Amino acid sequence: MLSSSPETPLHNDAIVSAAERILADETAIFAGAHARSKEVFATPSSGFFDHVPQYWMRDWPMPFPVVIDKASGSEVWDIDGNRVIDFCLGDSGAMFGHGPQPILKALAGAACHGLTTMLPSNDLDAVGDLLRSTFGMSKWQVTTTASDANRFALRVARAVTGRKKILVFDGCYHGAVDETLVDLVDGKTVPRGGLIGQAVDLSETTVCIPFNNVPALEAALKGGDIACVVAEPVMTNCGMILPQAGFHKTLRDLTRATGTLLHIDETHTVSTGYGGYSKVYGLEPDIFVVGKPVGGGIPVAVWGMTKDVANRLDAARAAITGTGHSGIGTTLSGSALQLACLRACLEEVMTTEAYARMNRHADMIEEGFAAAIKQCNLPWHVGRVGARLEVVFSPNPLQNAAEAKAAANATIQKALHSAFLNLGYLVTPFHNMVLVAPTTSEADVAGLVSSFEKILHRLTEAA
Repeated sequence: MLSSSPETPLHNDAIVSAAERILADETAIFAGAHARSKEVFATPSSGFFDHVPQYWMRDWPMPFPVVIDKASGSEVWDIDGNRVIDFCLGDSGAMFGHGPQPILKALAGAACHGLTTMLPSNDLDAVGDLLRSTFGMSKWQVTTTASDANRFALRVARAVTGRKKILVFDGCYHGAVDETLVDLVDGKTVPRGGLIGQAVDLSETTVCIPFNNVPALEAALKGGDIACVVAEPVMTNCGMILPQAGFHKTLRDLTRATGTLLHIDETHTVSTGYGGYSKVYGLEPDIFVVGKPVGGGIPVAVWGMTKDVANRLDAARAAITGTGHSGIGTTLSGSALQLACLRACLEEVMTTEAYARMNRHADMIEEGFAAAIKQCNLPWHVGRVGARLEVVFSPNPLQNAAEAKAAANATIQKALHSAFLNLGYLVTPFHNMVLVAPTTSEADVAGLVSSFEKILHRLTEAA
């Protein structure tokens, strides 16, 4: 290992060069171990665009995607017979493990009683009560994805406030919702550069400011034209950005003072603990969204609102004189299948006991990763929100998206990801997020930490 003093950490330029060599080696190892997956993508596709169901599946660091055979608990097997321990967990969709038994039972029951009818099922009241007791909002609605939940909630926020604009934080991601797909460039709100077919000038619908920036928040809200602030309580999609002390209180105080709704999206930060970050830390949103894991991995999301917002929505609907679609709702949302799985997940899967186990094992990973980083004298740290962790290529916690972008390095990320996978551990392709499930064992955790130590020693020795 290259030696350096604690006062002069190993510079990232040396690590990047080492990462390039390691990535080349790991890519070759991957290709040799995944011959059947390689063959799938070497032959002409039978019909899928880019040969995958969603073309972003090609964005993983590997030279071609792994074709999965099966997944159970925290284990995934591919068609080449490789078994890996899954710390990606579908980027939160399988946060509580692949195929929890209560979910499989609910699926079987729904299959026997009808999947969807455009009418409520007998699980209606039980699920409504569970959502209220788990997350705290007064009134709820069901959608198929968190993108839909956010999209519909934004429409409601505009309807009840009479305001057209929303506010988001730079670096955010709230699904495929047009109004949120913006960046902050030279102090201006602009559409994301990668958007396809964008027709609307998003600067007319959205204001984008840095996270943790109270003066910018005050300036944006003082005009009284923002319907709602849409926020993850911890930003997780451009690196992990934790709120500064007091930021959430200030955010809530300012939104209330200016008649602006607070819309909290916990699709990722529900990893924090039972009821999500909002419940654990006492946030008081007007609108609350959670998707991905809330139904145990099936396509379902929910959004809730306070009694006040619900009453104002009633009034807004009563004032409509026209007829036709409201812009809210899809045919398969609120199905018997979704309600059955929501009930099973909230009653038997997403429990306080499950979170206790998840966070206990996340403690072990955080300690192990931090120790390995320190031992190798790298200018990095571990970011964490409950059972969700990331290695951040910066010595200090990030304050905003600009710092996150400056700290990110695609070459190091790809090298870490590929090396983890070849050692038998799957982490997310974006920021190498590690997610701990109730099905994650202590042996899984120990193996992940040991692999991280090996990879870091290779990086520093190669540098």
